[in-house]
Amino acid sequence: MISISHKAKQFLVLIIKLLIVGGAFYFIYDQLAHNDKLDWEKFIVLFQKNQSVSGICFILLLSVLNRYFEILKWQNLAQHIHKISLAESTKQVLAALTAGLFTPNGVGEYAGKALFFSKSDAKKVVFLNLICNGIQMVLTILFGIFGLLYFNSLFNVITPRTVLILFGILVALFILLFSIKKLTIKGYSIEKLIHKINEIPKTIHQRNILLGICRYLVFSHQYYFLFLAFDVNLPYLILIATISSVYFLASSLPTFQFLDFAVKGSVAVYFFGILGVNEWIVIFISTLMWFLNVVLPVIIGSYYVLNFKTKENA
Repeated sequence: MISISHKAKQFLVLIIKLLIVGGAFYFIYDQLAHNDKLDWEKFIVLFQKNQSVSGICFILLLSVLNRYFEILKWQNLAQHIHKISLAESTKQVLAALTAGLFTPNGVGEYAGKALFFSKSDAKKVVFLNLICNGIQMVLTILFGIFGLLYFNSLFNVITPRTVLILFGILVALFILLFSIKKLTIKGYSIEKLIHKINEIPKTIHQRNILLGICRYLVFSHQYYFLFLAFDVNLPYLILIATISSVYFLASSLPTFQFLDFAVKGSVAVYFFGILGVNEWIVIFISTLMWFLNVVLPVIIGSYYVLNFKTKENA
């Protein structure tokens, strides 16, 4: 094997750090500067009309809470390996978010968190991160299905027959998965996965679910309050049902973190278009959600990436 000197390894790590951070900032700038659907003049006019220091602080607080609940979730799950402080959990979550910015569905986030632990714990870290993101996805699906059913009952986007067919397919998939749970592929099976999940204490799972619900309620209501700020006055249940539907369908599509707002924005334009909301308002709110909940944490996470030290140098 070719051995790499200590200085060469340090230089390589530095190059990777700079590429991650530089790439993150480039993609953020590119999406904000070259999106021809963003009408900044309309935004400035509306912002000046409705500007409120308390309102801005409230929206920012929701962004902080959104990421705070995610940090608490990871701190809670990581204790299955060893206890970490809130500051350490913050560092790991934000650095991993930055590292996963360019990867499909943020899969780079898994490797990002694993770097903070010893190599022997790498598989456990990936598994725990899967649990962390998995519960958020399950909640998004559950709330999204209820939201879609309510939205569909009002606007008949799809026929009741189609709803029953889709529900039947979903039930059939669950039955199929559990009927072949002993089927092993490359040493992995659903049965083994369930067994590994059960190895984690119930208190950790319960706290994970509770924090996941809190996080879902925070970012869905942040979306809701932004619509109110943009003078979209629709009944609460209709807005929340539409938001949950958008998050559910957008989360089902494979995408990159830096394109997250574009995917959610395109889905949101369709649903909110049915409600008669202007396209530019929907796109702006989707962009703001992306900026507040991805861009700002990535900027902070870039600091942790640049200051990251490998286990050999720590």
